[in-house]
Parts: sequence; C-alpha cells; structure tokens
Amino acid sequence: MNDYMIRATAAEGKIRAFAATTRDLVEEARSRHNTSPVVTAALGRLLTAGVMMGSMMKGDRDTVTLKVQGDGPVKALTVEADSHGNVKGFPAVPQVLLHANAKGKLDVAGAVGTGVLTVIKDLGLREPYIGTSMLVTSEIAEDLTYYFATSEQVPSAVALGVLMERNNTVRQAGGFILQLMPGVDEETIALLEQKIGAITSITQMLDEGMTPEQILGHVLGDFGLEILDRMPVRFFCGCSKEKVRGAIVTLGKKDLEELAAEPVEVHCDFCNTSYWFQPEELKAILAES
Repeated sequence: MNDYMIRATAAEGKIRAFAATTRDLVEEARSRHNTSPVVTAALGRLLTAGVMMGSMMKGDRDTVTLKVQGDGPVKALTVEADSHGNVKGFPAVPQVLLHANAKGKLDVAGAVGTGVLTVIKDLGLREPYIGTSMLVTSEIAEDLTYYFATSEQVPSAVALGVLMERNNTVRQAGGFILQLMPGVDEETIALLEQKIGAITSITQMLDEGMTPEQILGHVLGDFGLEILDRMPVRFFCGCSKEKVRGAIVTLGKKDLEELAAEPVEVHCDFCNTSYWFQPEELKAILAES
C-alpha cells in the first residue's frame, strides 16, 4: 500500500499515537480541485489530520468534520473523514498566490488568516458533538494541538506537513498526533517534550524516506513503542449520480416540476464532481414520485 497510517501506544498505554503518510491522497485532492501550492499545503495538512482523527472514531458509521474558517484569501477549508481511512475535503478558494513566508516556505498562515477551527463528530446520536477553538497560528498543526487541549482536555502534539515539487505536484505529505492519557508521570512528559522539541521538520523526515513506523520510533522509541495496527488511507467521496437521484426524488411535486423545465446540475464540493440531469430524466423522476 502507498498511503497508510498506524496506531500505536507507548509508556505502558499512557501515550497514544497516530502517524500517516498521505502523499497520494493529498495529490488526489490537488488534482481534483486544481489548488495552488499554498492551498494544497493547507488542505493537505487538514486532510492528514482528518484521516488520523477519523481513526479515533469507534463506530463504523462515525465521521469527523474539520472546518477552518479564516479572514485570509483561502476563506475556508472543509475536511470529512470516517473510521475506515477514507477522507475528503475542499477549499472555498482553490487558487491563492502568496509570497513565501519569512522562513522561505509556503505561507499557509497567510492564506488562512485569523479565524476559528470547528470539529464536528457525528457519532450516530441525536445531536453531533461540536467543538470550536480559535486559530492560534493558522498553520493547522498548532491549531489542532490547541483544540485538543482546550476543547477535549487532551494534551497533544500534532505535526503535519506537505512538501511540493517544482511542478506543483505533491512530493511528500504526512504527520503524526501524540496524546497523553490520564496518569502519565511528569518525567515521561518532560522526556517527550524534549524529543518533540528536537524535531526540526516533519516534511524533512518524510523526504528522507522515513515511514510512519520509523517516525514514531524516532519520537517514542525510548518509551516502549507498540504498534497496534496499520490501515490504508485514501481520498474518497461516496457520492454518485444514483445517490443524487435519490435525493431529488424526495423533493416535492412542485419543485420537481420547476426543475424539469431545463437541465439541472448538481455539484459535489468535496470531490468537485458535477452530475447533470436532463429534463426527460427529471420528468421520469416526477412520474415515479
């Protein structure tokens, strides 16, 4: 498999960890939405986080949605993931051109701007769980670290990265999420902070060929790392013309009659696919209903 993620524990279960390599799915998103490099980097980071957070869900039908809304030129990013390694997402504005930031890298913070991160967890209950937090750096990883600490009260460390080729395709993408469980001792926390602080760049680790296993081994190898499982991940949208047709069937007779007067386009933002229904198709649906 190419893109995949692993789940692991360390320090006798007091640390839980997730790591993923996501180059192919981020490139799929770039291709589908024709994103500029800085938008690819921003969306790619959120997709990587989303697929790892989706794996934290326990139910087969559980989903998590991440929304980043800011006053920068990209305006908003939306990602949805399930518990099976499937993730999809889209930017409000796919083409944003900005100069590199002070470090000479893609200015994700400048593209996103000041704003809010919203996490929606659909666990099959009557109402979904909704958590929000302010964007602290607008670089995505730090914002998720802050979200976990303030909205879920789980001390975490999040690293996310996307590296682009000169032809604007995706060269590397991936990241990790580390979380401290109740009962972890101060010595373990101090050692872990030291390990994380020594990491200069997650994209450099990926570009050096390090696998998710090796990345977690580098960070958690001294804490008794135990790999629990490995899961393929992919960009996947389950929309189809048949599903859209099913939604149209639920419309009232009056609405269907108005729609049937001319061709209708139904567009999926997540995968950037359009489905067309000709008047004769709509009339057939009207006859069925």
